[in-house]
Amino acid sequence: MTPAQLRAYVAVVRLGSVKRAAAQLEVSESAVSLHIAQLRKEFGDQLLSRTAAGLAFTPGGLRLASRAAELLGLQDRTVLEVSAAGRGRRLLRVAASSLFAELAAPGLIELFAKRAADLEVELSVRDPGLFETLLLTRSADIAIGPQPPVVDKAIACQPVMNYRLVIVVGPDHPLAGVRASAGQLRDQTWLLGPSAATGLGAVQAMLRRLAVPDDRQQIFQSHAAALGEAKRGKGVAPALSFTVAPDVRKGHLVLLAGPHATFEAVWHSLVLTNPGAPSAAAELSRFASTPRAIQAMMRGAGVSVGHFKPAVHVTLWS
Repeated sequence: MTPAQLRAYVAVVRLGSVKRAAAQLEVSESAVSLHIAQLRKEFGDQLLSRTAAGLAFTPGGLRLASRAAELLGLQDRTVLEVSAAGRGRRLLRVAASSLFAELAAPGLIELFAKRAADLEVELSVRDPGLFETLLLTRSADIAIGPQPPVVDKAIACQPVMNYRLVIVVGPDHPLAGVRASAGQLRDQTWLLGPSAATGLGAVQAMLRRLAVPDDRQQIFQSHAAALGEAKRGKGVAPALSFTVAPDVRKGHLVLLAGPHATFEAVWHSLVLTNPGAPSAAAELSRFASTPRAIQAMMRGAGVSVGHFKPAVHVTLWS
C-alpha cells in the first residue's frame, strides 16, 4: 500500500469517478485504475463498484476511504513537521471560519505566538462544515469558528468567545435612526462578507431568521469590503459589534435598533482528544478563552511575519 495508491483511491471516492480523479491528479485513467486494482489485490476486497446510481462501496471500501484520508493527512503533516523541525521550528495549523479569521484571529495568533519563539502558525480560512473532517484527517490541528451541529466523540469542543452580531447602515441610509421591522430588513440589499457563503455561522443564522431572499444578498471578498459599501449607503451589513464600535462613535455607521437587528453567538475551538494531538493545539484551545486572549481578539492586533504563514483557499460562487 503506497501513498500514490491511497491518493488515487481518495480522489476516486471524493470525485466519484476514475476520469475526474485522473484529471485532478494529472495522471492517466489507466494509472488510477491500476492503483485501485493493486489495493483490491492487497486487501482481498472489491472496495468499490460502479452502479447506475454511481459508485457503491463495500464495508471495507468505506473503512479504507476514511483511513486513507487520515494516513495521507498524517503523511503531509509529517513532511511539514520534519521540515519545520529542521529549522528549529514547530508548526501549528489553524483552520478558522472567515468571520473569525478576518476579525478576531490576528490578535489571538499574535499574542499566542509570543509565548513560544519556536512556533509557526499557519492560518487557513475553511468552511465550518468541514472542521471535523479536517481534524480527523490531520489536515488541521485546531479549528475555531461556529460549533458543528454534531461533534465526533474523538473531538473536544469548547466555547472560546461570546460575540454579538449587529446590523449597521450608512448615516444617509433610509433606515438610519429607524427601529426596523423584520419585513423592512428583509427587503433591503444585504452587503455580506464570505461567511454568508457557508452553511454554518451567525451571519447565515441571521439571514435565515429574517428569511432574506438570495437576490437581496451581495457577497464581497471580505467583511471589511462589505462594511465599506454600507458606509456609502449601498445597503445593510451584519457586523461584529466590537469591530464597528469606532465607526459608530465617529458617525461613519449607524446601528439599527430593535430585536431583529442583533444576534448573539459563540465561537468554539475544536481539537482532537487523542494523545497524538499536537500539544500546541490543546494549549491554544485553552488559551483562546482567557481574558487576555479575548481582549487581544477584540483589539485586533496584527500578526508578525515570523509567526504567520497564510494558507489561501479561494471559494468561487455565482
